[in-house]
Amino acid sequence: MSQRDTLVHLFAGGCGGTVGAILTCPLEVVKTRLQSSHVTFYISDVQLSTVNGASVARMSPPGPIHCLKLILEREGPRSLFRGLGPNLVGVAPSRAIYFAAYSTAKEKLNGVMEPDSTPVHMVSAGLAGFTAITATNPIWLIKTRLQLDARNRGERRMNAFECVRRVYRADGLHGFYRGMSASYAGISETVIHFVIYESIKQRLLQSKAQANMDDEEETVKDASDFVGMMLAAATSKTCATSLAYPHEVIRTRLREEGTRYRSFFQTLIQVPREEGYRALYRGLTTHLVRQIPNTAIMMATYELVVYLLHS
Repeated sequence: MSQRDTLVHLFAGGCGGTVGAILTCPLEVVKTRLQSSHVTFYISDVQLSTVNGASVARMSPPGPIHCLKLILEREGPRSLFRGLGPNLVGVAPSRAIYFAAYSTAKEKLNGVMEPDSTPVHMVSAGLAGFTAITATNPIWLIKTRLQLDARNRGERRMNAFECVRRVYRADGLHGFYRGMSASYAGISETVIHFVIYESIKQRLLQSKAQANMDDEEETVKDASDFVGMMLAAATSKTCATSLAYPHEVIRTRLREEGTRYRSFFQTLIQVPREEGYRALYRGLTTHLVRQIPNTAIMMATYELVVYLLHS
């Protein structure tokens, strides 16, 4: 792969991630709140006066709509964009690193394995996920802390710089890498996603090639191609997310301020023991509602930018 091709994938990945992050930020805030162990956020003042201790943890959390209403009533509309700053700072380099690493790894592996085979897609996606997670975890930790900073209207809100100081003061540099083990476990979701996506994409391209076999003119991409890419991305992400979702909840718990969760496996055991196995899937509906359009927008933007820059 030439240097120009690498830069094209870096830029396209950054553009795709940025557009998706802006449009779906409110849904991510709701999802993160539902994943959190801070159950007092879910309970009204009247209910809170009648329960305590372990019984609070066992109370059913609200649905996404109720959670959204609570945020709007108590904190105002601006809270739905908490963490957007770090998200925008991190999503472009994260996605850029990811797509560049994925494309580079696939190019190299195609030379030593069966080109564009499932193992190539799986290994490429895994290596790309590992690279991006390691490079950008501190940014995502700050984003999560800001999204969990629930304060009533009029109260001073914690900003990103204050959050950085608090993390460093409490845990040192090590604190910025909390939740990374769960993110590594989440590479399985990325691998599943890209394997399914590449398979659907290949079938779509083959279908179009057969339909245009008799056409002597060069085949060009049109709107239907990008709709197809968006549907392929949405389908693959739904399957992958549903299978690998518990790592999302574990990661949020590990990133909470003053958390009692210490490691991936300790959290994986403790959450079901205290709150039931359903707790590992809190926020899944919101996550899917957010992730499907986010992934579709991101992948379609990525493919579009690559196509425009190569044309």
